Amino acid sequence: MAARRALHFVFKVGNRFQTARFYRDVLGMKVLRHEEFEEGCKAACNGPYDGKWSKTMVGFGPEDDHFVAELTYNYGIGDYKLGNDFMGMTLASSQAVSNARKLEWPLTEVAEGVFETEAPGGYKFYLQNRSLPQSDPVLKVTLAVSDLHKSLNYWCDLLGMKIYEKDEEKQRALLGYADNQCKLELQGVKGAVEHAAAFGRIAFSCPQKELPDLEDLMKRENQKILTPLVSLDTPGKATVQVVILADPDGHEICFVGDEAFRELSKVDPEGSKLLDDGLTLLPRLNSNF
Repeated sequence: MAARRALHFVFKVGNRFQTARFYRDVLGMKVLRHEEFEEGCKAACNGPYDGKWSKTMVGFGPEDDHFVAELTYNYGIGDYKLGNDFMGMTLASSQAVSNARKLEWPLTEVAEGVFETEAPGGYKFYLQNRSLPQSDPVLKVTLAVSDLHKSLNYWCDLLGMKIYEKDEEKQRALLGYADNQCKLELQGVKGAVEHAAAFGRIAFSCPQKELPDLEDLMKRENQKILTPLVSLDTPGKATVQVVILADPDGHEICFVGDEAFRELSKVDPEGSKLLDDGLTLLPRLNSNF
């Protein structure tokens, strides 16, 4: 499983002007690429919507070696109801803490040197007031699970993730494919995991030849496959193959063929300008990604 990589988390966004401000000016991420689509994604990358949508990838560095955020905007949809499924993304960046204070973006210290803040739409981020030189500041994504043991069986036994930390008392576990990658934290909650309309998706890559075997494994294990192996086109860019799965709590998981994804995900020097051009398409008062 050493060839598997944690890639990104997909957020549905409504207010695009404030969203761009948060990721660029508060967190200090860069726009890596921006793409526009005339119709809904065959793998429901933009959710259950058929119309025009856009995708903006933002991160602290190239997608080859950084975990990034995928911001999807469905034209005409200004907000999404939050569930309890996404519990936060944790970053180590003293610069982000400094930026938030300077811009008077709300921060709450929840532990020594750890600040909670929210992206537009209510998505929680945890900013550690320290920096990791020459390393990706994105440390982990935390998802809620209703049965930690069942989830560990799925993510470790079927998807091959390694357990880095486990705390039965606190009902949490930290998983990953490699020491130098963003980790997935599973946090047990009481009751059901509710996804609501804002539900996201976590993405990983694997060698393309593994995708049919992964799909077959899930069929044999009677696990949910949301989208069987399919090719996805991006205008003017590489075509990638993906399989979309769902874990026992319904968290969406994308596995994409690594070789083509590395081509697709190359940094576009025009990405920030393309986003800014999109921001001017609609009056700022009604500004949506």
